[in-house]
Amino acid sequence: MPRSNEPRGRVGRPPVTSRAQILAAARGLIDDYGWEKLTIRRLAAELGVGATTLYAHVRDKEDLLFLLIHEYAEQIPHPPLPSEPRERIVTAAVAIHDGLAAWPWAAEVLTADGFIARLGDSVLSLVETILAGAVEDGCTPEESVRVFRSIWYYTVGEILVRTHSRSRRLDEHPAHLNAYFGASDTPGRLPHLAAVAERWGALAGQDTYAQGLRAFVDGLLAQARPTPPQAASR
Repeated sequence: MPRSNEPRGRVGRPPVTSRAQILAAARGLIDDYGWEKLTIRRLAAELGVGATTLYAHVRDKEDLLFLLIHEYAEQIPHPPLPSEPRERIVTAAVAIHDGLAAWPWAAEVLTADGFIARLGDSVLSLVETILAGAVEDGCTPEESVRVFRSIWYYTVGEILVRTHSRSRRLDEHPAHLNAYFGASDTPGRLPHLAAVAERWGALAGQDTYAQGLRAFVDGLLAQARPTPPQAASR
């Protein structure tokens, strides 16, 4: 249950000087109200200090969010890496996905290009694994970046769609889909949609990330590999 909007700070409370205290309070506000509503002023009120006290630790809201993400990312477990390059790429991508899926607001913050410069070594080592696997499989360094970026878009998109779907509880209430697809003239207009209308919620709710990722990686690597001369001459 969300906490009261009243700040918890009290007169005489010692000034907050610990970054750990600041980050813990920011995490609590995000959990209760969402990252969009987090502000330096609101965080200062929550801690019972002036905003200028916080600015001694963080430059602005964006800096605060990335400090939180950095702290969280350092705790993402790194699985053992297979020897085969393709499997290393998949394993590293799944580790990134699973870490962000547990904290989906971070995925939304990281949707802008250029975020990679703000990450710590723990996550960057997973990115390095993906790039190295692509190069070992025959990609150029430039192609390996495109491979990673495509995987990243797929990963973040999957997390955000699934998170937003849960929050709106669409999968639990397919009545609107059934009513629309079940109309008397739907089979003639949209036969394939009509055939799966009653199962749409269950099918759309299945976790197929890893399965789709493997197919995606196969396609990306195959596209990046040079075409053999014999095949090109046919």
